[in-house]
Amino acid sequence: MLGECHAHIIMDGKNYKAAVALHKDGVKDQVIRAHFQTWKDKGITFVRDGGDALGVSRRAKDLASEYGIDYRTPSFAIHKKGHYGGIVGHAFSDWKEYHSLVCRAKKEGADFIKIMISGIMEFGTFGMLTEEGLAEHEIRRMIHIAHEEGMTVMAHGNGDQTVRMAVEAGLDTLEHGNYLEQETLDLLAKSRTIWIPTLAPVGNLLGCGRFPDEQIKQILKRQMDSVRYAFTRGAWIGLGSDSGAYQVSHGQGLLEEYQWMKEAVGEEQEAALRECLSKAEERIKKEMKQ
Repeated sequence: MLGECHAHIIMDGKNYKAAVALHKDGVKDQVIRAHFQTWKDKGITFVRDGGDALGVSRRAKDLASEYGIDYRTPSFAIHKKGHYGGIVGHAFSDWKEYHSLVCRAKKEGADFIKIMISGIMEFGTFGMLTEEGLAEHEIRRMIHIAHEEGMTVMAHGNGDQTVRMAVEAGLDTLEHGNYLEQETLDLLAKSRTIWIPTLAPVGNLLGCGRFPDEQIKQILKRQMDSVRYAFTRGAWIGLGSDSGAYQVSHGQGLLEEYQWMKEAVGEEQEAALRECLSKAEERIKKEMKQ
């Protein structure tokens, strides 16, 4: 079984606010254990988390070995104050504060640094994001400071210009990466940046009634076309479902992500796809750890 390269153990795939509220008075081990058991039952032995602000993923790292799971976490994500990211981490107002957060994550045992450099998709409107990405100099400095501290970098990023700037700055792994143009996909394929395109958080919305299916189909097709193009050009692509996100359950979400991936590249390419995903996972295991 391939590993889960993008998960959120603090979430439950149903109701984010309710899932977070379970830990508001202290991290609840029984919730973490239930998620680990689900992954174990599905044969998943590697999980890379996206972090959270309450210490849930940090505690999960202490418990993972009991379930035979190699678990990696950034402890928490870092975002610029006033921008998207509070859902999974802490904000910075200046570069001194950003550096302090990087050092704090290291002290807490983070395996890598996670940064937030854009908004998320407006699922009800194809082509729209909730906000534009950060400026180029900000993205470059965030990645540079983390690298100077000896840490690899995972970035939540959407939008063509934002992603292009991050790849050019030496980003280690790109999460989501929606609405990329061919030029940026070519750049990605030539780089060592690993792309985790997370198809399930979009595809699994079909039929749920929360957003218009017509818009979801357009968003999904655009991302699947991008995955297919990048795959044929030899890009580093990894498997991550964003499990815990709405309609993406732990364990099962990864199986669904793999099915979306197969549909994107074509069933006849499954052997090559598995090799591609496996190589990306091995690199993540090797490079994204303290």
